Amino acid sequence: MTNEAAEAIEPYESLHQRNVQLEQKVEYLTRQLTWYEEQLRLAQHKRFGASSERSDADQLRLFNEVETEAATEVEEEVLPQETEAMAHEKRKRRAAAREEMLKNLPTERIEYRLAEDQRACPCCGETMHEMSSEVRRELVIVPAQKKIVEHVQMIYSCRPCEKTEIKTPVVKATMPRPAFPGSLASPDAVAYIITKKYLEGMPLYRLEQQFERQGIPLSRQTMANWVVAAAEHWLRPMYRRMHEELLTHKYLHADETRVQVLHEAGRAAETKSYMWL
Repeated sequence: MTNEAAEAIEPYESLHQRNVQLEQKVEYLTRQLTWYEEQLRLAQHKRFGASSERSDADQLRLFNEVETEAATEVEEEVLPQETEAMAHEKRKRRAAAREEMLKNLPTERIEYRLAEDQRACPCCGETMHEMSSEVRRELVIVPAQKKIVEHVQMIYSCRPCEKTEIKTPVVKATMPRPAFPGSLASPDAVAYIITKKYLEGMPLYRLEQQFERQGIPLSRQTMANWVVAAAEHWLRPMYRRMHEELLTHKYLHADETRVQVLHEAGRAAETKSYMWL
């Protein structure tokens, strides 16, 4: 190839590579623009919507949360102008974050091996050995499990005393006390219900429906009785002790929470009300 031909090809390859980079950048910017347009639409809806139907940011994302959160991953993509070193460093940081997230989780190892009759070399027919392995990890989430635990208390007596003595001693093995006498409740079940209701905000009727889908006929009345009993027997002593401690201080914490009340006498729907503690 002559020098003139080489000089003619080189600009073409450079232009082709630049064209590929520009196409990648346009695709990235298009996805970014789509995401920002969606954010603008949500902001406009929040700002100019009717007062009685206006929702806060968390409520507004109720049906758009998946799309919105997925769109934020666009920022993690490698831009065309990034160097290979920058892309490698970004992947390294991402891998380090994943390792930090998984380091305290229990690991179950499943190994896949070829059967003996499948290990023959396709070239010479000799048996192949295990040279190395590749590892793929998955996060497995096991749903809440249900089971019945039977506490069987053994009772003991003395056979010689049965034959020779007037009174036979009877001794029972030690066993843990029930959460509530005469109830199916276990500390684990009560803690699960309290966490779902007061930490995750799930009403008892939804918990009742969840248990029904799992084949557990646990009514909301029963769960309410368990929660009340737990508050009375387990939490009230803690409350009393905390109350005694608080009364020893001169100043306590004060907080104000703003809420919107749609139908409040003498006040417009958009007026902010306060809950004081």
